[in-house]
Amino acid sequence: MSPALSLLVGLPLLLAGGHYLASGAGALALRLRIPQFTVGLTIVAMGTSAPELAVSLLAAMGGSSDIAMGNVVGSNLANLLLILGAVGIMRPLTLTASIRWREIPFMLLSVLVLAALVNDSYLSGTGPDILGRGEGLALLGFFAIYMYYVVTVARSSGMQADEGVPVLSLPVSLIMSVGGLIALIAGGKLTVSGASGVALAMGASEALVGLTIVAIGTSLPELVTSLAAARQGNADLAVGNVVGSNIFNIFWILGVSSCVSPVSFNTQLNADLGVLFVGTMLFFLFTYTGKRHTVDRFEAFLFIAIYAGYVGYLAVRG
Repeated sequence: MSPALSLLVGLPLLLAGGHYLASGAGALALRLRIPQFTVGLTIVAMGTSAPELAVSLLAAMGGSSDIAMGNVVGSNLANLLLILGAVGIMRPLTLTASIRWREIPFMLLSVLVLAALVNDSYLSGTGPDILGRGEGLALLGFFAIYMYYVVTVARSSGMQADEGVPVLSLPVSLIMSVGGLIALIAGGKLTVSGASGVALAMGASEALVGLTIVAIGTSLPELVTSLAAARQGNADLAVGNVVGSNIFNIFWILGVSSCVSPVSFNTQLNADLGVLFVGTMLFFLFTYTGKRHTVDRFEAFLFIAIYAGYVGYLAVRG
């Protein structure tokens, strides 16, 4: 199978696998009498990040660290600039105090923590620049703190978190869970091998392919969810989906991936982390410019323009 065909087959398998695994596992958890509230905030929430997890984990295990790291950083950039930009153009985003003062700062923290953990040569003068098992455990520690915060806030506010958790029979739940996992693994392997092959055929770096083609492809669940929420006038859900996914991607996905197999860091990706940091800061500042607490259509268009400029920069950088 050609690399391009591997990507074309692998990405849909990833997306379908993530959906069915989350649905089946969520229904199975309910059958085991795990509270719907907990299922909604954990298993189903992680479902939209399952494609990124499969790609980064398999890439790390296969020695393709640039794809593993590029997929996460690129997905976060696509979520923030491309998806929120598209959603904001469709409908201005009015943000709650919780998102402005808790979730967005936590997202910013995730970028800073990642940059600090992978830049040993710059910060301490020693190398190599790598996300090892110790750093992976630190990321998972931050993830546990974030999940504790999410559950605590949701419980105290009376939030319902059982939306999207299907009620299915035990055999159907098992079939969906196992089938989704198989599709996720198969799609991940095809996507990683296809991305590596495309990079080689194009004379491009694996990091470039991970930051663009793979990143945008694995961000499709977030795009669909956020656009649907925006159409229904639910700005909190649209923004919360993106912000939560970005935090999951760094703390959960890179944490798990580096614990299984250390992920080396290409210092060229510092420029991409810089764009992610600036984009996150702009997101926070935009809620205090123009109409307060709102990202308006002009600011959303700026996100799209920044992303377009960033992709152009990647094309030149190669």
